[in-house]
Amino acid sequence: MREIVHIQAGQCGNQIGAKFWEVISDEHGIDPTGTYHGDSDLQLDRISVYYNEATGGKYVPRAILVDLEPGTMDSVRSGPFGQIFRPDNFVFGESMFRRKAFLHWYTGEGMDEMEFTEAESNMNDLVSEYQQYQDATAEEEGEFEEEAEDDA
Repeated sequence: MREIVHIQAGQCGNQIGAKFWEVISDEHGIDPTGTYHGDSDLQLDRISVYYNEATGGKYVPRAILVDLEPGTMDSVRSGPFGQIFRPDNFVFGESMFRRKAFLHWYTGEGMDEMEFTEAESNMNDLVSEYQQYQDATAEEEGEFEEEAEDDA
């Protein structure tokens, strides 16, 4: 089973992300409180790709919302689906500084070309490893399905 962690960063990313969760929640029959009110089993078929099922049958987006200023987070929280997110998933302000995020940008050091090349290489390696893992998982699922058909 696939699981996607949705990362929203900055004002634009969080505004687009908030709309994304409105649309995906509507597609899956999830209301603004995280409760399923759909009318089709198909809506629940792959719901765990984007949501974790919490206690009480509530569905919580598997998302991380990041920004330097709390204002954007406040607008997401006060939006139509703002209460569907776990409070722990909002990361902003001082907590960003404690994690030393954006340190180079604030100190003016920046990254040199070699660091960019290394970062790009690391990202390409991660994508490649992810694709290999997904392929292996799909092959295993196919083997299980073939065994089930043989048993039937």
